[in-house]
Amino acid sequence: MAKFDIIAATGCPTGIAHTFMAKEALEKAAAERGLTIKVETHGQVGVENELTKSEIAGAKAVVVAADKDVQAERFAGKPMVSVGVSKALSVEAAGKLIDRALAAKGDDTVAAAADIEDEVEEKESIGHIIYKHLMNGVSHMLVFVVAGGVLTAVSFLWGITSFDSTASDYNSFAAMLKIIGGIAMNLMVPVLSAYIAESIGKRPALVPGFVAGMIAIQGLPVNAETGMIDAGGAGVGFGFLGGIVGGFLAGYVILLLEKVFAGLPKNLDGLKAIFLYPLFSTAIVGLVMLGISGPMAAINTAMMDFLKGLSASGAVVLGLAIGCMCAFDMGGPVNKAAYVTGTAMLTEALAAGVGTDTYNFGTNFMAAVSAACIVPPLITTFAVVVGKKYFSQEDHDAGVVNLILGCTHITEGAIPFMTKNIWPVMPIMMLGSSIASILTIMFNVHDPAPHGGFLVLPVVENGPLWVLAILIGAVVGGILFVAFKKYDFEKNQKAAPAAKPVEAPKAVAVEAPKAEAADFVKVENVFVAEDFASRDEALSFVSNQAVKAGIASDADAVLNAFLAREAEGTTGMMEGFAIPHAKSDAITEAAVIVVKDESGVTGWDTMDGAPVNVAIALLIPGAQAGTTHLKILSKVAEALMDEGFRATVKGSTDAAKIAKTINARLV
Repeated sequence: MAKFDIIAATGCPTGIAHTFMAKEALEKAAAERGLTIKVETHGQVGVENELTKSEIAGAKAVVVAADKDVQAERFAGKPMVSVGVSKALSVEAAGKLIDRALAAKGDDTVAAAADIEDEVEEKESIGHIIYKHLMNGVSHMLVFVVAGGVLTAVSFLWGITSFDSTASDYNSFAAMLKIIGGIAMNLMVPVLSAYIAESIGKRPALVPGFVAGMIAIQGLPVNAETGMIDAGGAGVGFGFLGGIVGGFLAGYVILLLEKVFAGLPKNLDGLKAIFLYPLFSTAIVGLVMLGISGPMAAINTAMMDFLKGLSASGAVVLGLAIGCMCAFDMGGPVNKAAYVTGTAMLTEALAAGVGTDTYNFGTNFMAAVSAACIVPPLITTFAVVVGKKYFSQEDHDAGVVNLILGCTHITEGAIPFMTKNIWPVMPIMMLGSSIASILTIMFNVHDPAPHGGFLVLPVVENGPLWVLAILIGAVVGGILFVAFKKYDFEKNQKAAPAAKPVEAPKAVAVEAPKAEAADFVKVENVFVAEDFASRDEALSFVSNQAVKAGIASDADAVLNAFLAREAEGTTGMMEGFAIPHAKSDAITEAAVIVVKDESGVTGWDTMDGAPVNVAIALLIPGAQAGTTHLKILSKVAEALMDEGFRATVKGSTDAAKIAKTINARLV
């Protein structure tokens, strides 16, 4: 069974983009540090790349980057860092998390550097825990909302009243679709409540969680004639806010009962799970929920009145609020708050029926939310097409893919563009989304589906105007984005000559990433018959050879860079290989030096405990630390996974053959 230095679990509320972006960032950051990693993802399709018990037991440290429950209790006792998924979306951020996780193991050097960040997280930890529980409920709820909302919307294709058997446009199939969609939508609040509770109290909390959600829908039933509590009466529901309150209540009641029943004999554990927990928790949660139904209904009504009040202030005020919230963190908590509010209002709108004021406001609000969520990725598509020369090839490819993501209502594709330049990219995205939302409201667009993007266009009232509003927002935002990138591009071009005015040939050597060159590893930099007494002696040899070859200017500075990296975590791999790497301003051009010691270098901490026979040393100028360094290191790490590559390099004494073999993997 394979062992990994680091294991990780990622998960975002929707399980679409953040989850896998964090996975990729963690994998790249681990490769940069010469560490092996396995990342388990909790996406919308379920758990993938699942960690086994032996893999968990064998790992040095754990990174949890999730806004939903990923069963972190599995990692109890392991050195671990746990943060929201948004804190692991870049390689740099993911690297810091890995360093902090390893620091928990007792690496004083890394721990000292992480102290400040740890203090910040301690202050945020309670908020993050609450948010994680909430997002666990939201992530499970969204699929019900999407399925139910889209099916309900599709039923309208046969006519607005096609579900009504007394109407002239009645269609039995449309009626069945609306019934199915309505059932799915009605499960929204109970599922939200149940899975908030499950995140807190695990499986026993599902029962009181579902009950709390149902009470939030129905309210406290009262007999209209007697004014008294009556199981046959009617109540006033208090919506998704009640579901949130009920979910937290149910989860923490279970935790309380676990403490209350902790003194019972061990052989009664089965009775607790099947009888005591569900009975007492349901009774307690149910009574509390019914007791607070009046105040909760009043709060829910006040919130709806506030939103309608914003609408009364004009399309600009309401649209600006919606647009800014949706584009602020693109799939994060603020975005989700706007989206969940929209779906809740849409649920009430569909329940009220077509033609009512509630229906008109709710579907218009949902259309504005959808428009705001669609715009950011389309802004990036417009920008990379119109201003192609100002973007890297990687950004260009991502922007083109965002056309598909945006058209299907997936906002997260714009996140990488924003993280590179939060200012002014975030305000640009917020402006574009706000324009789309404002125009959507002004154009009186009504969207009865909560998701799907342009796929639900056939059921959107005033659909062409909706598309126009979105395109205007995307084009305005795209023009501003291109203008910023053009300014940034020209500023860097002007600065480049000033930064390296003396040696043009040297500047070219440093600037161009030679990882793509066929002769990156030069034959004269491959040493096949060395004998080193220790790791430090081998690294000192490499440092001195770098100065002799004109790769570096100061051997001591290079050696210190190698040793500093080893202090963060060993670069010794498996089967006799090591990939030491130094990043220093004393290094003038990116290069690889290979040394071989047939007898093996002892004292170099490796994953399998074997001595190092081959060290593939990477030397990177400080200015290229996040680009060339990562590219070369990841390719070398990938090559070491190839048994044929390892056998060729380890078994050969021909420097030219070794150089050719490594160069072939760096192209």
